[in-house]
Amino acid sequence: MSEILVLVEHVDGEVKKVTLELLTLARSLGTPSAVWAGPSFGPDAKAKLAEYGAEKIYVDASSDVVDYVVAPKAELLASLVSSTSPAAVLVAATAEGKEIAGRLAVKTDSGVITDAVGLGEGFVADQSIFGGGVNVHSRVTKGTPIIAVRPNSTAPVAAAGAGTEESVSITVSDLGRAARVVERVKQEKGARPELTEAAIVVSGGRGVGSAENFSVIEGLADALGAAVGASRAATDAGWYPHQFQVGQTGKTVSPQLYIAAGISGAIQHRAGMQTAKTIVAINKDPEAPIFELADFGVVGDLHQVVPQLADEVKKRK
Repeated sequence: MSEILVLVEHVDGEVKKVTLELLTLARSLGTPSAVWAGPSFGPDAKAKLAEYGAEKIYVDASSDVVDYVVAPKAELLASLVSSTSPAAVLVAATAEGKEIAGRLAVKTDSGVITDAVGLGEGFVADQSIFGGGVNVHSRVTKGTPIIAVRPNSTAPVAAAGAGTEESVSITVSDLGRAARVVERVKQEKGARPELTEAAIVVSGGRGVGSAENFSVIEGLADALGAAVGASRAATDAGWYPHQFQVGQTGKTVSPQLYIAAGISGAIQHRAGMQTAKTIVAINKDPEAPIFELADFGVVGDLHQVVPQLADEVKKRK
C-alpha cells in the first residue's frame, strides 16, 4: 500500500491525541509513516506511534525545525515528499497545521484541503464550507494531496505497526529562519480536556446571563469530563475567556457530543460546531435556530435543566 505521511503533534515528547486519529485515518487508506519534528523524541513516543500503526517514523531531532515559526516544518515535509513520493500528507487542522499545509502545497506544487472532517477512498474529503452553510466532497487534482483534518474527526484505534525509526535532516533555508521563536510560556493544564481535542464539549451562550452563571456550565462539564466552550456573545460580554470561544471567529470543534446551553444557533456559532457527532440543545425559545441542527433538544430554562442533568450524570457514576 502507498505511504502516507502524518505530521506528529507533540508537546514535551508526548504525542497528542489528534496524531493517533490521523494515523488511524491514514491506516484505512495506505501505510502510515509518522514525521517527528524537533528534539524530545524518545522510547515512549516511538512506542505510542507504533501502537497506532506507524510503519516508519521519520525523525528530525534538530532544534532548528522548531526554533523558527512554521516554515521549517513545511520544508521538512517538502523534503520527504520529494524523497518518498507519498500518496498523501495528513496534518492536524490546527492554526499551525493549516499554515504548514498551505506552505507545503506551494513548495510541492500540490493541492491542499483544510478542515476536512472525513476522508474516503481516493482521498476524497468531507468538508463544511461557507461558514458551515454547505457540506461538500473535495479531492486534490494536482500533485500530492495535502489534507488538514479536524481533531476528533476519527476515533483513534490501536493497530500495531513496525515503528521503524529513520533519522532525517534538513538545512533550514534563510527564509525559513525569518521568524524565530524567542520565548515559550507553558500554559498550566487544568483538569478539563483541551477544547479542540475533547470528546465532549459543553458550551454556554447569551442565555447563561452572567460570568457567575457560567459555573452552571462548568458543573455539567465536570460531571461529564468535558471541555467548556462559549459562544461569541458570551465571550464578547466578558463572561468567559475568548480562548474558549467556539465559532467561525473562534475555535472549531468536532466532539462526539456537543451540548449547547442558552445558545441561539447563529450561523457564526454553527460553523464552529456543526460537525459534532451528536448535538444536544437546551434553550427556552422553541424557535431558536439551534434546534434545526440538534439531534436532541430540550425546551426549558438552562438554569433549571443543566443542574438537574449534572445531578443525573453524577448519580450514574
